[in-house]
Order: sequence, then structure tokens, then C-alpha cells
Amino acid sequence: MSIREIRAYIDIYYFWPASIKSIKMIDKFLNDQQDPKAVEKVYTRLVDLLTTGEEIIYIATQKKPLVNILPDCLALTNKRVLFFTPANLGLSIKFIDFVWKDIVDVLIKEEIIGAIFTIRTTNGGEMGVDYLPKIQARKLYQYAQQRKEDEREARRLRDLEEKRAESGSINFGEHANAQTQSAAPSPAPTPIPEPAPAPVIAAPPVQEAPKQDELTEKLKKLRTLFENGLISQEEYNAKKLELLSDF
Repeated sequence: MSIREIRAYIDIYYFWPASIKSIKMIDKFLNDQQDPKAVEKVYTRLVDLLTTGEEIIYIATQKKPLVNILPDCLALTNKRVLFFTPANLGLSIKFIDFVWKDIVDVLIKEEIIGAIFTIRTTNGGEMGVDYLPKIQARKLYQYAQQRKEDEREARRLRDLEEKRAESGSINFGEHANAQTQSAAPSPAPTPIPEPAPAPVIAAPPVQEAPKQDELTEKLKKLRTLFENGLISQEEYNAKKLELLSDF
């Protein structure tokens, strides 16, 4: 361990209010030339921002040439990409985040000194961090591509579920109409010899509420919860399978 890293760890222990548990948690984000003090600041801020089921995948920090004071940082979770920028001379830290479903592309450009990692969003915006150590930029790109692939697969499954639900609703409605038509009573014959009591026409059987419509509504509500980040991918998949098995 270099003298610089030892001093950084001393600063963390004596000048930053972090518990031993927190220090152990950030150790796994210090394997690729990350700035320890910057990672500790970002991690402390990030744990307060995590939603249910959200996990930190990777944290990257700038390494500016000559003087690397107040570096920008970037964090990946299983739900978002977050960009952190120090403010007020390092006394506070600002952030901006993008959910994976709004990210259409991730780019990496390696230069003589470091690399640039950039994301592009569905509305045409761009956001990036420069002067990243190349090993960190490559890790970011690798994790981001895997996460985007997972998001595409999840979107494909949602589309299949919607089509299956719509198809099921249409078929059920046609089947119900056919049953109603077959259940319609035929007119009673007109009595010829002598008057007879008026024929009693049986009321059509009461049809139960289509279960398929109920399934469709539940799937839509479940998808809304997932897209709003209220439930995780695992919770969404488990509940989806439970609904489909019940019907």
C-alpha cells in the first residue's frame, strides 16, 4: 500500500464519521485505483439514496493529472447510474441520476491520460466523466452493457406479457359472447286449441366477471410498481409468476 493510500485511510478513520462496518463495505470499491476519500464520501451519500432492492455495483473516481482535488465520481447500481460532483469546496456533494430504462447507449473513449465514460439518454441528452483510470472506465462499460442487456430482456418479457394478456382478453370475450348466444331461449310455440299461460322466459345465466380481465389489471399494476422503482426485478418476476399460476 502506498503512503498516499495510508494517509487516506488515516484521514478516513480520524476525520470522517464512518463506522468500521462502513469502511469494510467500501473496501470492495477500492481495487481499481479509486480515491479512498472520494469513494467514502460517495458511499456515505449513496446509501441514503438507495431504494428497496437497489444494490451498488461499482464506484469510479476521477484521477486528474497533477492535482486531483475534489474529483467527480460515478456510481452504478442495479437500477440507476449516478454522477456525483463536489460542491462548496468539498463540504457537500451534488448528484444527478438516470434510470437504466432511460439510457439508450453507453460509450467509452480512451485517451493518453485516462478515459471518458459517457451515457446517452432517450431524450437525446448526454452525461459523462473524464480523466477516469482506464481500468475503471472498462469496468463501468462492462457492467453497464450487462445491465442494459438485462433491461432489454425485462422489456421483452413485459411486452410478451402484455400481448398475452390482450390476446387472452379478446378470446375470453368472444367465448363469452358465444355462450350468451347459445344460452338465449327459443320462443315458445303459440297455443292453437285453447289459451295457455304466457310462456316463462328464463333469464340468461349471470356471467362471472372475466378472470382474464382481472389478471390483466393486476399485471398492469405490477408493471407500474416495477417501472416506478417500488419493487425490484426479483420481486416483480416472483409476483408475476404467482399471478399467472393463480389464473
